[in-house]
Amino acid sequence: MYDDRLFVQTLSDFVRTLVQPYDPDAALNDLALRVAEVLQIRGAGVSLYENNKLQMVTAIPPHLKPLELFQEEHQVGPAVEAFHTGTTREISDLAAERERWPEYVAAALGTGTTSIAVLPLALEDEAFGTLTLYAERRGWPESDIAAASVLADMATAYLINASTNRQHTELNKQLSLALDSRVVIEQAKGIIAEHCGVAVAQAFEMIRNHARRHNLKVRDLADAIVSMGLRL
Repeated sequence: MYDDRLFVQTLSDFVRTLVQPYDPDAALNDLALRVAEVLQIRGAGVSLYENNKLQMVTAIPPHLKPLELFQEEHQVGPAVEAFHTGTTREISDLAAERERWPEYVAAALGTGTTSIAVLPLALEDEAFGTLTLYAERRGWPESDIAAASVLADMATAYLINASTNRQHTELNKQLSLALDSRVVIEQAKGIIAEHCGVAVAQAFEMIRNHARRHNLKVRDLADAIVSMGLRL
């Protein structure tokens, strides 16, 4: 049975993290740790679907990493199955799955893990990763799976928020570069207009034609006019 007080505290902490700058991998690592604490189980792992396969992001504690890495390498196991079906996979007695995943089950039992549950990380029914719960022999009460589902949704929110922030950062960078280019080009137009005694519009045509003839970017030519004293 999960610790409801720790569950509420964990949700509160995660919400605060969402509104601050954070490293997605570190956040997912913390999520795996906190999930294990809340559910009072052996550990947890997170994998994401990248480059056409499920790949490990983290596993807590570290001795569980080989279980995540095995599935990454061979693309078989409970996490891979849960990901492709988009449904939660609950296995109370992992030893009963020996015929299905012999090497994986042997490795898991070697870590003392005898029960596993896997929840897809998904947005609008489209899975993009998994949250795996590792435990000693036990059933998976509906309340535990419900609590884990909420935390899995938090992981989804982390990743979506991080992706949005990266997109905004890249957009801001592109806008800044575009603005800088525009400023330099306007300065170059003014310099050439004054130097050649022509209108600003004509100065721009001179700059553009020169750039074409010499296979240069207008921005680079303008920068040379402004910064290096180049004259046409």
